[in-house]
Amino acid sequence: MWGVIHLLANTVGLLIAWAVLPRFHIDLTSFIVAVLIFTVVETLVQPLLRQMAINSARALQGSVALITTFVGLIVTDLLTSGLHIEGASTWLFATVIVWLATLLAELVLPLFVLRKTLDRHGGHRRTSR
Repeated sequence: MWGVIHLLANTVGLLIAWAVLPRFHIDLTSFIVAVLIFTVVETLVQPLLRQMAINSARALQGSVALITTFVGLIVTDLLTSGLHIEGASTWLFATVIVWLATLLAELVLPLFVLRKTLDRHGGHRRTSR
């Protein structure tokens, strides 16, 4: 379930960056491939960066997610024709926007899944006696 939520959260993050940054381009026909590559890269890179930060640079631990997002954007930009980012400021803002939107989506999406699950199974209702 976490993988699906992470994939959806990355989709939200990339779409928001595309909507607000004029030099952040996504080709909708290859968008799904771009999201999949971005998600796989993030999933593989984050544990490695976290371990490096723990072993050598404790001060970087808090920024591992931002660095992971940046690396994910670079690799996705290089490997797909569906994502193009132009200019240093766009790279900077895209990294922060995608990271923040993904973080917020990962916090909110599970609440919707939990609510739908509870509604489907009659909820968690307390009965008074």
